[in-house]
Formats: sequence, structure tokens, C-alpha cells
Amino acid sequence: MEPFTLVFLAALALSLATRGWLAFRQVRHIGSHRQRVPEDFASEISLEAHQKAADYTTAKTRLGVVHALVDAALLLALTLGGGLQWLWSLWSGILAEPLARGVAFIVTTTVILGLAEIPLSAYKVFSLEQRFGFNRMTPGTFFADLAKQAALGAVLGIPILALVLWLMDRAGDLWWLYAWLVWMAFNLVVLAVYPTWIAPLFNKFSPLEDPELRERIERLLARCGFASRGLFVMDGSKRSSHGNAYFTGFGRTKRIVFFDTLISRLKGEEIEAVLAHELGHYRLRHVAKRIAWTFAVSLAFLWVLGYLMRQQWFFTGLGMESPSTAGALQLFILVLPVFTFLLQPLISLYSRRHEFEADAFAARYAAASDLVRALVKLYRDNASTLTPDPLHSAFYDSHPPAALRVARLRASPQGG
Repeated sequence: MEPFTLVFLAALALSLATRGWLAFRQVRHIGSHRQRVPEDFASEISLEAHQKAADYTTAKTRLGVVHALVDAALLLALTLGGGLQWLWSLWSGILAEPLARGVAFIVTTTVILGLAEIPLSAYKVFSLEQRFGFNRMTPGTFFADLAKQAALGAVLGIPILALVLWLMDRAGDLWWLYAWLVWMAFNLVVLAVYPTWIAPLFNKFSPLEDPELRERIERLLARCGFASRGLFVMDGSKRSSHGNAYFTGFGRTKRIVFFDTLISRLKGEEIEAVLAHELGHYRLRHVAKRIAWTFAVSLAFLWVLGYLMRQQWFFTGLGMESPSTAGALQLFILVLPVFTFLLQPLISLYSRRHEFEADAFAARYAAASDLVRALVKLYRDNASTLTPDPLHSAFYDSHPPAALRVARLRASPQGG
């Protein structure tokens, strides 16, 4: 067995064992706190709602373990099981032109991975989410979304894939730098056009009509010095009863979007506080920082790929007989998550720090007590557990645990 094969299998086993161990801790910890609502939330969240959140989180955690095992089995089948080598041989016998062969090879692999994902996605939507009362998606909407995503992926993804493969073949030793510049430009263009061209393919966006709420929000925007191209309500309720609010786009395309489910559940001052938190992410440049970090990491990864694609052991260690640019790119995409999995806690820590900063910003421009009430309602209505395992939360969660987040807000001058 190739030395790199052993390294790959060890990394995969470590990631799976870590996932399983963390899931076990999460389920056990939530179960041990299922019979009692935390004291800080006892007056606002019933025992029934608390237990629903515990059961919902447990079910999602267990499904996550199954998902990880299925992904690992598929990864092994494609790599060491010879799946990628078979696909490469198949397309080599059909297409003589290297670029067309490379594109066909990666597109076919992507389709296989996408088809394998459908059963678990359907189970999550129509069984798990349905069981806990969150799903509002019909099978027709589910498959229509898949068709739209596939079409969008083909229209946007195939040209950029072809360009990257061409650069890998023709641009010399610095291809990774040119590919990075192309990738960066592509992502910025997608961010710019997403609000007006892509998002409406999946949801309906209507201008916010409530005059009192609109006036309240516009006063908040003025206090924060934020200019938006519009306030919109999205028909999120046609897919799920979960509620949220978010910003999208940048520059002249910035939009503020509220789920209709959020509008229906929160009072005006609570919506204002939630928006103040989201404004904090923009005013504190969290979005720009995350984009910059993403671009920096992608540059480093492309440099690593530039090295690996010249190493025979990288291919043979992962089940492919001979080097190729398309094979290198596909192998790298497949195995990268295995080798970077243990970096997840650092990513989560960075994100949680931004959440605390955005909460502090919100407390300066809106009442912290309103944000607390909004968060408690969202925790309750979205069945978010109040008692996650601390280690599981530190590893995965992009947002701080409810108890810690609410405690900080209540300790602020406006916390109440």
C-alpha cells in the first residue's frame, strides 16, 4: 500500500472518529438536560418547547453521523475503490481533446456526488423537518430547486471550470496565481449579481410594506450610517417555518432581507434589534474580513494543488494511475475536507467572536433587552437547543451558545 494511502486513511479515520465522538457527547449532554429548562430561560420557554429542541437537535446530530459515514464510503469508492480512474478511462475513450475530457470528467463526478446527496436531503426535509413541524416544502418545490441549482451550476460552473483547467495546462508554473485571480473575480461578480439575478430564481422578494416597521428600520439605518438599496421580505415560509434575516450583495446591490416567518413572529422593536445585529456585521467589516480570509486561504490551497499535481504519489496514493490536471483538481476537491477537518474549531471561534461583536454593536444602536427577547423567541421557534455540549459547540457552532450570548447582552447597560 502506498505511504500516502496510509496517510489518507489515517486522516479519514481520525475525522470520522472525531465526528462520532463529538456527536456522542452532544446527544448524551442534551439528553441529560432534557428534563429541565435552564433557569435563565425558564420564564420564557416551556418544558415542552425545550424538549422539542432537545429531540430535534439530537435527531439532526444522528443524521449528521449517517451523512458523514455515507460521504466517507462514497469518497473511498471514488478514490481507492477506483471510481475516478474508471470515469477517467471512460472519458479518455470518448473524448480525445484534453480540455473537453477534463471538464466531462469533473462534471460527471459532480453529478454522481449530487445524486448521492438527494436521498439524505429528501429524508432531512420530508422526514426529520416534517416530524418536528418545520417543513413546508412540497416534493415539487424540492425537485424544482434541484433542477434550478443544477442548471445554475452548469451555466456558471462549467465555463469557470474550463478556464481553470486551461490555465492549469497552459499558464506555466504560476497557473495557480492566475486561477486564483479568476476565482476571486468570479466570486465577486456572483456576490454582486446574486440579489437581483440569482436569489429571485428560488424565492419571491417583495418590498417591505409595513409603514411603521419600515420607518423604524430607516431610523436605525440612519443612526448607523448605512445605505441600502431596499428592504425586502422573502417568502421563506414556502419551504420552512424557520425564521431569519440577512444582508446580501455589496456596494450598490446591498439589500436587507427578512424572512416572512420572522416578520410574523417578532415585534417591531425586536426586528429592529435583530437588524442592528446584522448591521454590526457590516459596520465592523466582518463580511469583508471573511471574504478576505476566504480568498487568502484559497490562494494557499491553489499553491498546494500546484505542488501536488506534479507528484506521482498524490495520484497513485488515491487510486488514479497517472497524473492529469483534471484528476489533480478533482482529487484535491474530494480529499481537502478530510485534511482540514480539525481546523473547524478555529473557524468556529473566529465566527463566534464576530457574533459577540455584532451583539455589542446592536446593544449600542437598539435595546439589548429587545435583542434578548428576539433571540429567545428564535431559539424557541427554531427549536435550537439551549444546552449543547460545550466541546461540540466549540468545534462546530458559528454562533455562541444561547446561555452565554444572552448573559452577555443582559449584562450590557441596556440589557434589562
